[in-house]
This record gives sequence, structure tokens and C-alpha cells, in this order.
Amino acid sequence: MAHPVRAIGDANTAWWAAPPTRRVSHLPSIDPELLRVALDPLPPAAPAIVHYRPTVTGPLGDLVDTLLGHLDTAALAMFPRWLTGADRFDGEGTLGVAAVRALAARTAAHSRHFGPFLADLAERGLRGPRHPAGPSRFAPGVRAAGLARVIAEAYDRESCLLVVALPDLDADAERTLVAAAEWLVRHGDFTVWLAGGPLRHADRVRSVSMPMPARFAELASTIERIPATAVEPESTVLAWPPLAGVPRGDSAAEQALERALAPHDWARGRRWNQTYEWHVLGAAYRLDLFWPVEGLAVEVDGPEHRGRIAFANDRRRDVQLQLLGLDVLRFTNEQVLTDVPAVVDGIRRLLARRRADGTQSHGDETS
Repeated sequence: MAHPVRAIGDANTAWWAAPPTRRVSHLPSIDPELLRVALDPLPPAAPAIVHYRPTVTGPLGDLVDTLLGHLDTAALAMFPRWLTGADRFDGEGTLGVAAVRALAARTAAHSRHFGPFLADLAERGLRGPRHPAGPSRFAPGVRAAGLARVIAEAYDRESCLLVVALPDLDADAERTLVAAAEWLVRHGDFTVWLAGGPLRHADRVRSVSMPMPARFAELASTIERIPATAVEPESTVLAWPPLAGVPRGDSAAEQALERALAPHDWARGRRWNQTYEWHVLGAAYRLDLFWPVEGLAVEVDGPEHRGRIAFANDRRRDVQLQLLGLDVLRFTNEQVLTDVPAVVDGIRRLLARRRADGTQSHGDETS
């Protein structure tokens, strides 16, 4: 049976600041999926947040290496946001590679970054996924610290938080997972939350009671009414909030939709992954794709939307956005990737209708 979620009434309270920073904390009563929903959009003063669902167990060194590999993938998907000026360079030739490495070296000289690591990461980010990396030449501790810094800087934050969804583990595997979390804190300056399940064998980790905003506590209490057939088991291993202004770097569907929209004049005015703030005391919503003047929101649903809490939250926020005067279109990743012309045509038709109806401008309500 799930533990009740303790609620707070003030939506602006920094509820996420309850656990200590740069420590490993256990959040026994909070579903990790609820945390992911509640922390999107990322609160203004929060650290950069990455959500991790372990799928393998084994020796500590192997688990740390797997974790660093996932964080490396996340950092590359966020490039060039964490290296100011890198968007000017082309990854096709040697001149672009030399320029981005020089830029990384100059950046590191005036920051906490380790220059060689930052330069290598920037080169791989510039070259893109067509140039897979081999084994890293850097020690695990160097990688952990470097990845924490670039992920934090991608969001213009001071630090990085890893939320780990606790699976059901035997004693040895649980101790190994806790040891890996402590290693990340010690070497990478991370904060780590172990969320959801019980800790039966690692009693040195402090359990923390985290009060949730009332709207999310209520959401957690309603999921039992959702038919199991309406959702699918969680499959995302690593997730992070999108970066404002661009399609998700890890979403082939968002990238494909942007490529399909870009040639069309009627698609101008679109904004990717913007926060919609309709009232200073109201809940803010992050919209995958938004035409603020016309009041049209388009959501591209990947595997992170398939859990019960995410499903319930999507339905509730769609209703609330419609009550605020917006139209909301939802497409799955599969719909976009298999028939993007049909998706684009659906967007075009609804935009044309909103424009013909003279929809009131929503242009001042995003950030």
C-alpha cells in the first residue's frame, strides 16, 4: 500500500528544498514518478534535476560506470546550452572541432571546469551521435564532477540533483546502489534522492519527509481510479526537464516535428518547451510546443507519459489549459515519427481556425 503524501497549500513554497544538499537522502513516501511530474517545469531556484531508474545491478564499479554513461548521454543531448558560443560552430569539419575545443579551454580557464574534459565533451557534442565515443580517457571522479557541472550550467543552476527510483533489491544490490549514490556525492558534488521504495539494509541513509504541493498530493490520491489498461509500465531509464526554447535533444519526435514545421510560413511564432504562467499564484505549465498568439499548445508524448501519475496529470492539465482558453493537441512519439505530414496538417488546420476566430493573444504569459 502506498504511503499518504503530506501536502502543503502554498504552491510557491520551496517544498523540494527539504532534503539536505550534497547528501544522499531517502524519500520513502514519495513516488519517483510524482516527483518527476511535480518538478516539471523546473522551479526557478531548484538545482538541475535528472531522474534515473536503475535497470542493472552488479559490482560498484560497473554501476558507477553505467550511471556515468547515462549522465554523459544527457550532457551531450544538452549541448551546446552548457557552452556559450558553441552554437556558432559546424561539426562537419576540422575547423569547427578546433574552434569548439579552443572555446572550451577558454571557458574552463575562467571557471571550475577541467579544461581537457570539457574540450573532449564539447567536441563529441559538436560531432553528434554519428561519432560514437570509445572508452573515456578520464578517471571516473573527473567525469562525475565534469558532468555535474555541465548539466547544472545547461539550466543555469548551481548544482545537480539525481533522483533515483528505488527498485526492489536484495541486500547486496541495495548496498551497492547506496554506495554508488554516496560515490556521486563525494566525487561529483551531486545531491541524490532515493525515492519510492523502502531501504531495508542501508540504515546510514537519512529518511526525509517531503511535503508536496496540494495539487500533487491530490493527484497521487486519484491514480487508483485509472484503469491499468490505460497506461504502460515505466520504461525511461534517464529523464530530465527539456531546455527552454528548443526541441528536446533526446526526442527524435520533437526534432522531426521541428524539421517538418520549419519550412512553413504559417508555423511561425512557435515556441518550444516554454513555461506558461497564467497567474502569479497559479500553477505554471511547461508546454512542449506553443503558439502564444493563437493559444495553441501541442504536446508530444514519449514514454515518460505512460505511467499512471503522468497519465492522470496530463488529463488534468489539459482540462485546466482548455479552461484558460487554450486548445491542446496531443500526439504520441509514434504518431509523429510514422506520419509527420498528418500531424503537421492537424496543427495547420487548428492554427488556421484559431486565427480565423480572432483568438485573444496569450503572448505575454510565457517565459
